[in-house]
Amino acid sequence: MISQDSARATGGQTTALKAPPRPRLAVVLASPRGFCAGVDRAILIVEQALARYGKPVYVRHEIVHNRDVVERLEGKGAIFVEELDEIPDDATVIFSAHGVPKSVPAEATRRKLFYLDATCPLVSKVHAEAGHHHEAGRQIVLIGHAGHPEVIGTMGQLPSGTVLLVENVEQVANPHRLAYITQTTLSVDDTIAIVSALRARFPDITGPSKEDICYATTNRQAAVKAIAARVDAILVVGAPNSSNSRRLVEVARQAGCPRAMLVQNSKEIDWTFFDGVERLGLTAGASAPEHLVQEIIEACRGRFDVRVEEVTVTEENIRFNLPRAVAG
Repeated sequence: MISQDSARATGGQTTALKAPPRPRLAVVLASPRGFCAGVDRAILIVEQALARYGKPVYVRHEIVHNRDVVERLEGKGAIFVEELDEIPDDATVIFSAHGVPKSVPAEATRRKLFYLDATCPLVSKVHAEAGHHHEAGRQIVLIGHAGHPEVIGTMGQLPSGTVLLVENVEQVANPHRLAYITQTTLSVDDTIAIVSALRARFPDITGPSKEDICYATTNRQAAVKAIAARVDAILVVGAPNSSNSRRLVEVARQAGCPRAMLVQNSKEIDWTFFDGVERLGLTAGASAPEHLVQEIIEACRGRFDVRVEEVTVTEENIRFNLPRAVAG
């Protein structure tokens, strides 16, 4: 009910007071963000396999670290499993973009399973480097995070105990004939620090011509650095088990925006996070689809007067070929 104190009568009609204006929010989009070429390729391999070979197609582990992607592919007929013993004989199976130990395709071959390898070509490059160093008789140091599927897959390219895992500068050991390789989704700055420590201690260490951190990880971290000092807070869209997404939060904080948070989608947002925020940075990890970013922007529009701007540090046009079994 509108009281006489809060309305005025004109010609026998009552006019309510206007609602107060919504607070303004500038959303600064970091670009590049979201899907990389390796993720695009892995998802397309599953979709093409379903179209060519029919349902179901089995996928060992999450094809990429994003529940939205996994659930969408499940809806199309993909079945995600942890190990090959969950897959019936005569099935089609796909290995995830993170790569697998050599024992996995060997077991698939033994069981006469038809398999497709969706390993990102940049991860396969690291596998090849590991093999080259092993053949040359070098002790291999892998810079990465224990338990990550990519690390498990890379270490599993060689006999057990061949590869030493180093997660930080303090773990740099003292082997000889040393070579290093890296996980592809690490913090660029942290990796540079570890590599510098290795080179300072072991001047003859052998490594790649440039670090194995993939172009997409590098570019997304550079984009976050470009906006960090210009915003009051940063949201990173990505899964909690996504290494590259978690690194984006760390990079944002190190680059001058301590108020950074990882969310999987708009439903996870704690809106108290926005208290005092006039400029919001927004980005997405390499396995997070763009529609999740746009849904967050629309959720913001429901509470704020939103203006969107985009900061681009580079353009990406990389594409990877599909396996012959699903190409064309």
